[in-house]
Amino acid sequence: MVDEAHTQGWRSACGEAGSCVEVCYDGDDVLVRSSRDPSGPVLTFTTDEWRNFCAGIVSGELLPK
Repeated sequence: MVDEAHTQGWRSACGEAGSCVEVCYDGDDVLVRSSRDPSGPVLTFTTDEWRNFCAGIVSGELLPK
């Protein structure tokens, strides 16, 4: 569960289809949640996992075919 201290650090990231997530950096962790349901579940990644995920998106490796 994300506490109120994180609410100031959330930033939106939107795709071409208008789907958005919010990302918050918390020390060595990266928190990700749906912008449509900010009180819903939060995924937690290490900074290395998040960096690899973003690199996969940029390279096209993780895009649907």
